[in-house]
Amino acid sequence: MNMRRIIQSIAICAGLACAGGANAQCDTIATLCEKNITAQYIPDGQFYRALLREDEMAEFNLTLFGGTTYRVAACSGTSDGNLIFSVYDREHNLLYSNKEFNNDPYWDLVVANTLDVIVNAELDPSKANSGCAVLLIGFKR
Repeated sequence: MNMRRIIQSIAICAGLACAGGANAQCDTIATLCEKNITAQYIPDGQFYRALLREDEMAEFNLTLFGGTTYRVAACSGTSDGNLIFSVYDREHNLLYSNKEFNNDPYWDLVVANTLDVIVNAELDPSKANSGCAVLLIGFKR
């Protein structure tokens, strides 16, 4: 009985250590990604994050308000170009994909009318097979 408790305790500690390490990885990537939200933009204060493996995809739902210029920055890893992100409207019409632009780490868009969008993020399989996807949003001053 004591052996079972010891094994459970070890498993819980190992799980917490892994979660802490993954969170630290995302923090580092978020800090690196912030360079794409330049002084012209005010960050929305949110960090959209997901741990991805192989062919997994993260989905982030956002509301973009009319009359605003936004910058969407997406990063994974310590260099640009590891993350493919695509922006869709609610009817799932593709509005933008950085895949068509060499996986550029950000996109500036002007929103005329308030718009609900879905941002899908996935790792470029030719560059990474696991990692933390970080999405940052800023609006122009």
